[in-house]
Amino acid sequence: MTDTSTSARLHVPIHLRWGDLDAFNHVNNATMLKLLEEARVRVFWSPIGGEQAPDTAVIDAGVDAGELTLIARQEIEYLAPVPYRREPLDIQMWFGKIGGSSIEVCYEVYSPLSDAPQTLYARASSAVVLVDAQTFRPVRLNDRMRAAWSPYLGEPVAFTRR
Repeated sequence: MTDTSTSARLHVPIHLRWGDLDAFNHVNNATMLKLLEEARVRVFWSPIGGEQAPDTAVIDAGVDAGELTLIARQEIEYLAPVPYRREPLDIQMWFGKIGGSSIEVCYEVYSPLSDAPQTLYARASSAVVLVDAQTFRPVRLNDRMRAAWSPYLGEPVAFTRR
């Protein structure tokens, strides 16, 4: 599930749906945010009912959860159009920073693992803040979260077109 070429990375396979395409026959830019969200949920949310999840999935989710994750900032750099494929995209994820109550989630969106070589379609980052579900005030990351996420700590995304 991880790659250690630069820093440890999570590889999250995400399938495209036909409806993810726009009139130009590639994945719409707004859809990319949904794909990143789906990968993020799989990496963070604790599994229930026999689900498979990576060791980073340590946040309880649902209506009764005492804590929520909120997106404070997102940035995406599109490098190539994403065509429809039946095989899942390979969304690689790691953490660029683990702060007091926030983390920087880093992503690279690649063509399916079956491609040789893979095409890098986009790179992105999200600032995610842990907040109290009632007050929406920031909550400190706990030791379990830090232990689960620290092995995937690496350099933040280096955007090339700034």
